[in-house]
Amino acid sequence: MAKEILGKVPVGISNRHIHLSQQDLETLFGPGYELTVRNDLSQTGQYAAEETVTVEGPKSSMANVRILGPTRKDTQIEISRTDSFALGLKPPVRDSGFLDGSPGVTLIGPKGKVTLDQGVIIAQRHIHMTEAEAESFGVKDKELVSVRVGGERGVTFENVLVRVRNDFVLEMHIDTDEANAAILSNGQLVEVFRN
Repeated sequence: MAKEILGKVPVGISNRHIHLSQQDLETLFGPGYELTVRNDLSQTGQYAAEETVTVEGPKSSMANVRILGPTRKDTQIEISRTDSFALGLKPPVRDSGFLDGSPGVTLIGPKGKVTLDQGVIIAQRHIHMTEAEAESFGVKDKELVSVRVGGERGVTFENVLVRVRNDFVLEMHIDTDEANAAILSNGQLVEVFRN
């Protein structure tokens, strides 16, 4: 029996990026440094900064990894599984902010470097929505749903985390590996089902 569609959401594809603590930002770029806004992101108050750093793993380095602002309490590096192979890391799939037990890397900026004990994750695919949208979809914060992608490489993503907050903008976030596997584009609409 076909599952009932709860609603449709647009996709936002997330490339590798870094969220820095203020302390780590100042170590990498200098005392009192503030990020420069390059462009606003879809989520309220979030932006891609002009600044980039090099991420150095056990196996290789990746230059020009974009920093997203504003600064956070803890530094977090979000990469794809493909990136993890290149860097020589085994990061867990996690919701943002859950960093315990994750591997660390060295970040290299123009004024210094930071070696982290933890902080590298593969972001769990998730949907941002407001309380009103969650009510309309019939879902709750932290619930897991399934998302179906149509097209010639159609796929169903299971275990998609719902994140509810009133300053969120409706969007499903997935990484480049997931998007490429399903030939997805930014803004493409996908169907949400109960898990």
